[in-house]
Amino acid sequence: MKPRLLVLSLLAFALAAPSLRSEEGMWTFDNLPTKRIQEKYGWAPDQAWLDHVRLATLRLPNGTGSFVSAEGLVLTNHHVVRGLIQSLSTRERDLLKEGFISANRSEELKVPGLELMQLVDKQDITARVARASGRTEAEKLRARNLEGQKAREELRSRTGFTVEIVSLYQGGETWLYAYRKFKDVRLVVAPELAIARFGGDEDNFTFPRHHLDCALLRVYENDQPYRPEHFLRWTRGGLQQGDLTLVPGHPGATSRLWPLAQMRHARDFATPRQIRQAERRRALLEAFAGRNFEARALVGGRIYGIDNGLKATRGYLASLKDADGMKQVEVAEANLRSAVAADPRLRVDVGPSWTRIEKALRQGEQLATLNQALNQRTSELLGTALSLIRIPVERTKPEKERLPEFSEGGIKTLQEQLTRPRSIPFSAELEVHLLTADLLEAQKLLGPGHPFLKAILGGRSPIEVAQQAVQGSRLQDPLELRRLLEGGADMTTTSRDSMLVLARILDPFQRVLRKENEERVEGPLREYGARIARARFAIQGKSTYPDATFSLRLSYGAVKPYPGNGTQMQPFTTLHGLLDRFEGWGGTRFNLERELWRLPERWLARRSALDLATPWNFITTNDIIGGNSGSPVVDRNGELVGLAFDGNMESLAGRYYYDGRANRTICVDARGILHALDKVYGARDLVAELTGK
Repeated sequence: MKPRLLVLSLLAFALAAPSLRSEEGMWTFDNLPTKRIQEKYGWAPDQAWLDHVRLATLRLPNGTGSFVSAEGLVLTNHHVVRGLIQSLSTRERDLLKEGFISANRSEELKVPGLELMQLVDKQDITARVARASGRTEAEKLRARNLEGQKAREELRSRTGFTVEIVSLYQGGETWLYAYRKFKDVRLVVAPELAIARFGGDEDNFTFPRHHLDCALLRVYENDQPYRPEHFLRWTRGGLQQGDLTLVPGHPGATSRLWPLAQMRHARDFATPRQIRQAERRRALLEAFAGRNFEARALVGGRIYGIDNGLKATRGYLASLKDADGMKQVEVAEANLRSAVAADPRLRVDVGPSWTRIEKALRQGEQLATLNQALNQRTSELLGTALSLIRIPVERTKPEKERLPEFSEGGIKTLQEQLTRPRSIPFSAELEVHLLTADLLEAQKLLGPGHPFLKAILGGRSPIEVAQQAVQGSRLQDPLELRRLLEGGADMTTTSRDSMLVLARILDPFQRVLRKENEERVEGPLREYGARIARARFAIQGKSTYPDATFSLRLSYGAVKPYPGNGTQMQPFTTLHGLLDRFEGWGGTRFNLERELWRLPERWLARRSALDLATPWNFITTNDIIGGNSGSPVVDRNGELVGLAFDGNMESLAGRYYYDGRANRTICVDARGILHALDKVYGARDLVAELTGK
């Protein structure tokens, strides 16, 4: 073997070794480590199994679901659709508190604006995008983005599907993912919040757990239940400790392939800043929610999402500060840099990349305050207005000079998004509240003498500007948006709609800042991150998995306990444990203000009908992260055995690295879901539909 090849082979082994831990990985369906699965479990999925599971799995706006019956039933987490459930509630019928069970299909509640997406095709356009060139990092970034948008529009025009660009391996690969979209979705079952989120935020990211975090939807086509060709059959048995579990889903974001400098930047700067901003948003929404029932119904789902995200983000920060956990990241980067230094070609092309990334991150810190002040988008109407005024402006430019998201295909997608039915009712009060807060925050960050503040306020107070902008706008109406879009450039550029006027003031400031970000931060990060990715490819190939990007993945693992609190955490909880947790907090005598461990009245009334040995929640070694919420857990037969809904506190380190000793996925047991539907909710027709009996 030639010396250079020998060096690379040895380093490839050293680099790959950390990723050979058996359960690690959020794998793309085209690159599953089937040999490794076969060696450990004596079985691996074939292409027919993978196609079936892929087509049964669905993407929701903030999570995952799956077809689970021949008549279009979809299973997901309660918390994935909680905001939508709350938006369907009224003062007279609180669906979160009381729960919802449709007695028949005529009572299933249509969920306006909810769309489910099924991945039906994939295309690798890596080589095509790589051919796009430019002189600077920013020009290369724009050229590659534009080429990707062109390819996206070609596939969209040819198929009629919704097409997204998916970047993998830090830009090492670029794919097109084509989705079939389902737009008529109706609520079938939503347990009471008290049982769906038993223990509330106190129990979040902990185990043992006792959640019934599930909901059932149904997809319709032409006002009839949709009949999917592929759906997951309900388990005819159940799981035991040690059984293989596979989780298809859409993990949102990991950063395991980041250079160490980016992780340290996240630890010391970006993540603490993100936490402060989330805390601010939560305080704003909580202040609004305190006004009345309707206000809380409108923003309660957002508050829950922020709470969940904050606990996770604080866990991410703790993992970045964990010296022992970060050691594997440091070792992997040191090995990669040694491999690059040992190869003359890679040393020239890739060697400076780490230094250039560190410089770009420092530049990003310098621009952070201005980005925060100018790019806050809590106002829905202002975001809509900015899109409206940019469409005609960008359309007049040659495609290579446009903002990449305003390619012809991008504009069509944006127009569809702007004119779709609303999923949550519009509130002028909430708009004024949020826009006022954003303008006050900009004043605090930049000072009242900043040119942006002078232009946007024009001598008025933030609340005056917000009130006038919201009161003088009709952009909350999809029909008005359609009229403006169909009217062409003259209508959107000359309209006196007050929110459009405000957007025309903000737009030039954002464009200047965007250009600076692309030149100083995003362009270099993308360019040199891609060079590092190419080096990793040259050494490792595709022996590992890409970071999560909210695109479809498959993880594999097993039901397995883990050490914690000085003992071993059990693999399953049961209804015995649920009742014990309830009684341990005082049962019906429990009267704390938050009532976190109270059972709903319906559950207490039917307590005697329960088989308390029924498995309720369980843990696996599957590697997941946010976005996998609602993912089905399937066995080697492709049957649904559970529903992923959370991870333990130790799993939060999975944003940056995987530690199989204690990283666990927490799931609702399929047997528990059926038992609740039957014995508590009396939904025997649904039980028959799910089981085929």
